[in-house]
Amino acid sequence: MPKEDDSKVFIGKKKSMSYVMAAMVVLNEKPVRLLARGRSISRAVDVAEILINKFVSGSSYGEILIGTETITNRDGTNSNVSSIEIEILPPKK
Repeated sequence: MPKEDDSKVFIGKKKSMSYVMAAMVVLNEKPVRLLARGRSISRAVDVAEILINKFVSGSSYGEILIGTETITNRDGTNSNVSSIEIEILPPKK
């Protein structure tokens, strides 16, 4: 398993502050990546903004990747789901 997997926070349906706290633990040591799909994308953007503007002063955005994934539904049809990956860099020391 790659070492960078522990620096990823998968955004889902919980409250934003749950993800902020999880990301802050990682961000104290190294960059963190917020990953979200579909309706959770707006929550991922909220978490990133809260981290940078309120909790971890001096942190900044890194790489931001957007894309579309094709998933197969239970009935056999395909659907496109948007995804986003937001990298947040820790403050420079």
